[in-house]
Amino acid sequence: MTGLRRIKDWPEGDRPREKLLQRGSDTLSDAELLALILRTGDASSKTSAVDQARTLLNRFDNLPQLAKATTTELCTIPGIGPAKSAELQAVFELARRLSDHALMPGSAFTHADAVFKRYRNRFLHHNREVFLALLLDAKNRLLRDVRISEGSLTASIVHPREVFSAVVRESAAAVLFVHNHPSGDPTPSPEDIQITKRLVAAGELLGVRVLDHIVIGHDSYASLADLGYLESA
Repeated sequence: MTGLRRIKDWPEGDRPREKLLQRGSDTLSDAELLALILRTGDASSKTSAVDQARTLLNRFDNLPQLAKATTTELCTIPGIGPAKSAELQAVFELARRLSDHALMPGSAFTHADAVFKRYRNRFLHHNREVFLALLLDAKNRLLRDVRISEGSLTASIVHPREVFSAVVRESAAAVLFVHNHPSGDPTPSPEDIQITKRLVAAGELLGVRVLDHIVIGHDSYASLADLGYLESA
């Protein structure tokens, strides 16, 4: 009976690990890179780690969608258990944190585009709206970001009291807000516009400048300041 054809039985030049060491990581396909994380395939179906990686990519369509997958969803794939699921999620979280280094505490806020580039990867795996407050000093330099709320599938739940308690606690001079639209369309909803106006009004009472509210989609963003909603608040 024919057994599992393991990767170590492949010609050396075709094995992902050897290929990476000899030619560089950029020469590997997505499936080959994932196979290095998975290490082993599924013995019950006699598939290699590369086969299993291809199954994952086919099941979730692409890497961004795979990065969103929950433990339950990953474990529906033959040969993927809690251990492999945890390893995959750890790798994707490291990738997100690495991308976060574009704007570190002390970096100055200059434009909504910089915030989009800084935060878009953080939201890739979220199927719900997540609302962040970026707390800034008097020179618009980032002190820290604070996660205010995580909402339903279509809306975040934000109250000015929760937002500005963090602002006051950190003695921030200014703040800007960021949240995602899991649908991928960053067009501000009527609720987004309404809460922005409420937050601007609360900021004026407390002497805190609200610089922007940025809605992040999959490949683009909307700045409520650029759209004029902060001026009319």
